[in-house]
Amino acid sequence: MTDLARASALHGLAEFAALYDLQAAQLLKDAGLPGDSLERPEHLISYRKFVRLLEIGELRSGNPFFALEFGLHQGVGVFGPLLYLIRNAKDVGDALRELSQYFHLHASAAEVRLEIEGDHALLHYDVVDIDNLPNLRLAIEIVAGVAMQLMRTLLGSRWQPSALLLQHAPVVEPQSYKRLLGLVPQFNTPFNAWIFDARLLETPLFSADPELHRLIRQHLSTLDQITIRELPTHVQQVLRSLLPNGRVSIEQISQYLMLSPRTLQRYLAEEGTSFQQLLDQTRQAMASSHLRDSAIDLTQLAGILGYADLSAFSRAFHRWFGMSPREWRKQHVPDHSARRKLARQRRRAV
Repeated sequence: MTDLARASALHGLAEFAALYDLQAAQLLKDAGLPGDSLERPEHLISYRKFVRLLEIGELRSGNPFFALEFGLHQGVGVFGPLLYLIRNAKDVGDALRELSQYFHLHASAAEVRLEIEGDHALLHYDVVDIDNLPNLRLAIEIVAGVAMQLMRTLLGSRWQPSALLLQHAPVVEPQSYKRLLGLVPQFNTPFNAWIFDARLLETPLFSADPELHRLIRQHLSTLDQITIRELPTHVQQVLRSLLPNGRVSIEQISQYLMLSPRTLQRYLAEEGTSFQQLLDQTRQAMASSHLRDSAIDLTQLAGILGYADLSAFSRAFHRWFGMSPREWRKQHVPDHSARRKLARQRRRAV
């Protein structure tokens, strides 16, 4: 699965956006990301839409350093479970090598690589498998900021990089980057990388807990094996978010995930399910939840579940439960009539 990232990539968005009088909820909406992304950092989001959010933020804030400053603001908080692995490695070199190994669990659309060239270590960052990603510069600069804070966390005052290489051209006077980074990056380079003294890789991490490190590595290795297995659950999460906005199709969900419909169906088939099955299960769960916990009108509920009309919803409901929605509600919600009466009274009072 490409073009996906954990929603933890949005760590600190609300606080950072507020610095520019921006609302995180509006940024998420305008970028096409689920409104509950900040509350669910373990969920998957579209990497392309994440970069779109950075683009919108830069435009509305009027700050060409929006992505870079956001990365500096976020720091190591973006890494989620990976942070515990990094902090409990035996030294800085192992921490960065393990970050490289498991980074795809944080963002499958990107990769981190550590290379040694003579006396220099190069911490690379590249976006992969996304054709024609607009504003790639923003994706690179936010990671440059996060990486800088990571190295400060690992090395403290010993973090004195030799250079920052960036493939893109500067959008402002290069010298102005020094205020944020402590150096002027080199632009239009063959790759993106922080360069520093390779001897720093041998710096021990004295707070490391070997046993905790072993357990976290075991946990991440398991996650590495279930990336595809968690796709059905993620598809259902997306369906719950999008159904209230109108009917959904496999083409819409595939576009959201940046997969082709055929590829999505293949992945789901590998897990013994299909898009139609997941759509049906999601609608069934949402229907019973709404009927049990609210006094919602059935026609309105049909619309929320993406049905063209009440009769289509009623036929589907009868297939699921062997009875009509009204009969189901009478059996499972004995006080439904009282709820409806109370709801009508409240509406009149308003």
